[in-house]
Amino acid sequence: MNDLIMYVNAAGFLVMGLSGLAKPGQIPSLFGVAELPIDMRNEVRAVYGGFGVAMAILLVLATRNEALYGVVALTVGVALLGMAGGRIVSLAIERCPGKMPYVSIVGECIFGGALLSVYLQ
Repeated sequence: MNDLIMYVNAAGFLVMGLSGLAKPGQIPSLFGVAELPIDMRNEVRAVYGGFGVAMAILLVLATRNEALYGVVALTVGVALLGMAGGRIVSLAIERCPGKMPYVSIVGECIFGGALLSVYLQ
């Protein structure tokens, strides 16, 4: 079951990463941003693209290395929960009219919590 959690998270990061690299305008469009200038496309490729692919690779590598397994599950899980926390702070400061921030919070809490459960076992 733990490997399945790691692979599902890896798949999610891989999809996000490849989307961010190939079509950087696609991700912000989910949040109501129609067009990105070049510098912002670079930022999306870095943060969503490169980071997403790197996390996917790290999660898969951890399933093949017992010494990394728990540490990677903890690190990526806390990172996801930190993202959800940042979104919650943002919602407390200013209301978001769109649904994607809420969908993101739920997903980040579910997947981050699942990775923390892997670490705690």
